[in-house]
Amino acid sequence: MINREKFQNKLNCTCNENVLFELIDDVECDWGNHTVIQCPNCEEIFSVDCECPAFQNILKLTKYNNLLYSDLEKLEYLKDSHQK
Repeated sequence: MINREKFQNKLNCTCNENVLFELIDDVECDWGNHTVIQCPNCEEIFSVDCECPAFQNILKLTKYNNLLYSDLEKLEYLKDSHQK
């Protein structure tokens, strides 16, 4: 379950900008559908529901936003990831 509130505030992106990400539901990859966020500055797309090789890993954003995902959420994110 995606906590949509996490993405209602500005976050630091890997492009070093503090931005309001666009939340996009139901984006398809080879393994299924995802909820993703996209940076309006660098246009990078991050999968927020599970790790997927088609998109950037949300855990990269946790390096810039320490409170974005709890340790339990990180484990769940990785547990449901697609095989590369």
